[in-house]
Amino acid sequence: MSTTSSVTRPTKSPSAQTHSREQIFDAFRRWGYLQAQLDPLGQYLQPVETTDLDFSGPDADEAQRYYCGTVGAEFMHIPWAERRAWIAERLEADLLAADEGSKQRVLEMLTRADIFEQVIQSRYLGTKRFSLEGVTALIPFLDEVLHRAAEHGTEKSVMAMSHRGRLNVMVNTFGKPAADIFSKFEDVDPRSILGGGDVKYHVGATGMFRARNGESIALHLVSNPSHLEAVDPVAMGRAKAKQMRYDADGVDRVLPVIIHGDAAFAGQGIWAETMNLAQIEGYSVGGTIQVIVNNLIGFTAEPEESNSTRFSSDLAKRLPVPVFHVNAEDADAVMRVAALAVEYRHTFHTDVVIDLIGYRRHGHSEVDDPTITQPLRYERIKNHPPLYELYAKKIGADAAPLVSALQAEFHDAQKHATTMKKKPLLAQLPDYWSEYKGGPFKAEYEVETGLSRETIHDLSRGLTAYPDEFHIHPKIKKLLEQRAEMGEGKRTFDYGMAEAVAFASLVTKGTPVRLSGQDSQRGTFNQRHSVLIDVVNEQKWVPLNHLEDGQASFDVYNSVLSEAGVLGFEYGYSRDYPETLVLWEAQFGDFANGAQIVIDQFISSGEDKWGLLSGVVLLLPHGYEGQGPEHSSARLERYLLLAAHDNMQICQPSTAAQYFHLLRRQALRKWRKPLIVFTPKSMLRHPDAVSRIEDFSAPHFRNVLPETEIANAQRLLLCTGKIGHELRVERKKRGDSTTGIVFVEQLYPWPETELTAAIGAHPEAKEIVWVQEEPANMGAHSFVMPRLRRLAQERPVLSVKRSAAASPATGSAKAHEMEQKTLIELALSGH
Repeated sequence: MSTTSSVTRPTKSPSAQTHSREQIFDAFRRWGYLQAQLDPLGQYLQPVETTDLDFSGPDADEAQRYYCGTVGAEFMHIPWAERRAWIAERLEADLLAADEGSKQRVLEMLTRADIFEQVIQSRYLGTKRFSLEGVTALIPFLDEVLHRAAEHGTEKSVMAMSHRGRLNVMVNTFGKPAADIFSKFEDVDPRSILGGGDVKYHVGATGMFRARNGESIALHLVSNPSHLEAVDPVAMGRAKAKQMRYDADGVDRVLPVIIHGDAAFAGQGIWAETMNLAQIEGYSVGGTIQVIVNNLIGFTAEPEESNSTRFSSDLAKRLPVPVFHVNAEDADAVMRVAALAVEYRHTFHTDVVIDLIGYRRHGHSEVDDPTITQPLRYERIKNHPPLYELYAKKIGADAAPLVSALQAEFHDAQKHATTMKKKPLLAQLPDYWSEYKGGPFKAEYEVETGLSRETIHDLSRGLTAYPDEFHIHPKIKKLLEQRAEMGEGKRTFDYGMAEAVAFASLVTKGTPVRLSGQDSQRGTFNQRHSVLIDVVNEQKWVPLNHLEDGQASFDVYNSVLSEAGVLGFEYGYSRDYPETLVLWEAQFGDFANGAQIVIDQFISSGEDKWGLLSGVVLLLPHGYEGQGPEHSSARLERYLLLAAHDNMQICQPSTAAQYFHLLRRQALRKWRKPLIVFTPKSMLRHPDAVSRIEDFSAPHFRNVLPETEIANAQRLLLCTGKIGHELRVERKKRGDSTTGIVFVEQLYPWPETELTAAIGAHPEAKEIVWVQEEPANMGAHSFVMPRLRRLAQERPVLSVKRSAAASPATGSAKAHEMEQKTLIELALSGH
C-alpha cells in the first residue's frame, strides 16, 4: 500500500514574488491607509507595518504616493465594483496645481479662522469657546463642499455640529458678523432670557453662501444641546422635511452636513442609531457629508480610551460608504477630498465620511490646563505653528499684512459688541413658520374639530375600499366590513377606526400625516392596519392614500428598532414641515425612555432654549394590565416634571372620539406645541371606551369629562385613563348612586377652568379623591394633588394609588389582579 505525503513549501514574501501592477495597486487600495501620514504632530497613528504592502519597484512607489500620503482612503469594503473603481480612478489621477487665486483664498480662510480664535482668547481669557485651532482646515473644507454642491444644484444645506469650532463656523462659513458673536461673550441684555435661552455655542444660525458659480445656498445650523451627537437625527429629519418640499429632486437640492467630534463619533449610541437610518425608506436623505473634526483626544481621554479600533471612524464601516482620512495640515489634500466627497454623494447618494485629523491647541474648553493630562502632546503643540503660517510658507506668501488686517477687523468688531444693547438674531425662521404661534395658550387659538355624519360616512367608504384584484386576508376583510358599519353608524367606533377617520379628514383637506414607530403600519396591538398586504403577492395597499385626487400624503413607516434616533428624526421633521401632523409611536410607552435625551433636550425645552416650536406627537401606550414592569407605565410622571410655561400638552383620551378630536386639534391649531398622548392598550376596542358616530360631531376635544350619570355626588373621584372605566364598571355593579367619577383628559396645560366647573357641579361632595393605577411616586399624583387642593378649597382631597415602589408594576398577573381589586375597592368604599 502506498501513501502520499504533502510537503509544505515556504511562502515567498510579496517582494520576492512577481506581481502585476494591478495586484500591487489592489493591495494599496485595500491597505494603503494603514501607512498614510495622518497625524500632524506625529504622535499617534504611526504607520502600520504590514507584509501586505511589502512591495518594491516603480509601481509600488506610485501606488504608495496615491494611498500612503496625507490621505488614507478606506473604500474596498464597498460591495459595488463600479463605486470602488470610481474612487480609485480619482485617487490615482494626476492632480492639477491650484491657481494662485485659489491658494490665496485658502490662506485667507485659514488665517481668518485662527485670528478669530486668537482675538477671543486675548479679549475673553478663561471663557469657554471651544476653539477650532488645530483643525482650522474645517473652514476651507466647508467652503469647498458648498462651492461644489452649488455646481450640482444644491440650494439648501442643513448642518449640525457640537460646540468645537461652532462659533468659528458661524462667522466664517455662515457669514454672521463677528460683533454678533462677540456680543454673546459680553452677555448683553440678560433680562431678555431670564430662566431661558442657551449658551452661545449651542444656538443655531442661518446664513447665505455665495458660490463661485454665482448661485446661492441657504445655510441652516441646527441648534443643539451638550449631548454631542443628539443633534444628528434631528438634522437628518430637518433635511428630509426640506427635501420633501422639493419632491423628487429634493436629495440633490438639500445637502445635509454633520460635523462630529472623534470621541463622540466612536462612543455615542445615538449616532450608531442615526447612521443606520441612512438607506431606510422614509428616513434616507440621499447621503450626508459626515465630517469628523478629529483632535485625537476626547476632553482628557486619549484615542485608546475612546475607541477600540485604530480610527474613531471605524464605526462607519458598518455601512458600504467610503471613509477618507486626511491630515488636516495638508490644506490642499483637504480641499481635494472635499470636492471628491461632494461628487461621490451626488453620484451615488450615500454618506461619505471625512476624518479630518488635527489636534486641539488648548484644553477642552480653554478653562482646562491640558498639560496636566497630556504633557508630552502639549509640549509639542506649544511650539507648533498655526496652520495658516505653515500654508503661507508652503505657497510662498507673506501672511503678515493679512494677519494685521484681520486683527484690526476683529478688534473693531469686539469694540462694537460692547456697545450693543440687544441680543442679535443669529437665525431667521423660514416663511412656513409665520402663521404658527408659541407661548401661552390663548382662547383665540381654539379650533372646531367635529365632523358631520355624512362626512364620516364618505371618508369611511374610502378607508374600507381596496381594488377588486387585491387578495385580502380574511381577517382584514372582516375588519374592514366592521369599519364600514362604523362609518354608517351601525356599530360603535374603536380607537383604530377613530384614528383612521381623523387621518382621512386631514389628508383630504390638505394636511399631510407622517407616522412612524416599531410595527406602526399594523400597530403593536393589531389595531391600525393602515397598510393592507396582498396574501398572494405581498403587494401593499394604503387606503389613506387613495381617498380622492389631489389629497395630501399619508406616510407610515415601520421604524428600525431604535427610539432615540427615530424620535430625534421625527422631531427634526416636524421642525421643517409644521403643516404636517408628525407622530412617533412607542411600541410600549416606557420604551420612550430610550429617547429621553431627545425628549429632555429638544421636545420639552426647545422653545424655551432656542425659541423653536414643534408640533410633534408622541403616542405612548399606557395602562396597568398585569404585563409586568416594562409594559405597563409610559412614565407619565416624567413628562409632568418637564411641563412648564405651556411648553407641551400631556393628554390621555379615554374614548375613541376623544382621541379623534385630539388628533384633529393638534393638526388644525396654529398653536404649535408637542403633544404627549398616553394611548390605551386593552381599551382600544373595549365597549366602555368606544364611541358613537354622533360623538364625532362634537365641536372640540374636551379637557375634562365631567360626571353625567349622577347628580350632586357625595364623593367625587378624579382620574385619568383606563382606571376611570374600571371604576365606572364596578360602580354600576354595586348600584352606587353617590360616587361621581370625573376623567381628566388633559393633564397639562392644567385645565383649571373645566375642573373647577366639574367639581363645582357637586357641592355636596364631602371629599375629592384622586385615583391612579401607578405607585404613589409615579403617575400624576405629585403633580395633581397640590393643584386639586387649591381647587377644592376647604374640602379634603385624598388619594388612592399603589404604594410607592422602585419598579412601576408587578411581574405577576395574579398579583396585579389582587392589587387592582384592592385599589378599586378603596376608591369606591373610601376605606
